[in-house]
Amino acid sequence: MTAAEDSAATLRSWTPIREADRRLQCEYVEFADEPAHTHRETSSGQHLTASAFVFDAALEQVLLCFHGKGRFWVQLGGHIEQSDASLADAALREALEESGLDRLTPVLGAPVDLDRHALSSGFGSCQVHWDVGFAFIADPDATPLASEESESVAWWPVAGLPEGSVSGLAGRIERALASISAA
Repeated sequence: MTAAEDSAATLRSWTPIREADRRLQCEYVEFADEPAHTHRETSSGQHLTASAFVFDAALEQVLLCFHGKGRFWVQLGGHIEQSDASLADAALREALEESGLDRLTPVLGAPVDLDRHALSSGFGSCQVHWDVGFAFIADPDATPLASEESESVAWWPVAGLPEGSVSGLAGRIERALASISAA
């Protein structure tokens, strides 16, 4: 199965816990049914992305990166590559690349968040990301390291996000935690 095929199937089989996510899920499924929307190289400025909400085992801390291009604190994640077999694989790959960690443990095999957002002109030809978020747990003894894409990677209390966080991040983290609690 390709990442494009997996994207539509994953979104179809997911059972969101919020009514708003059920409505958004329908839009995402329709969007993901077009394989060209999976990769930024084949899309017309709008495409699926995969992100990772990386928590400590107690679900009290979240690992964030300071995005160099966007100039904000945000969860780990990014574009789906041709080598990714699934949305979840893309989220895991991006999180490992951006955090410098060796291993992350998936919490659920399903998404925990959907977030469609417009991008500034600083993101080049990317105009809108249709982001699908997944949750992971990191080894509490592992030390994160910033990648070339981010200036810093750090743990933050889920109830005390840093100044300069991307708009809506607190709500996305709350949705991810609610999804984990409901499972």
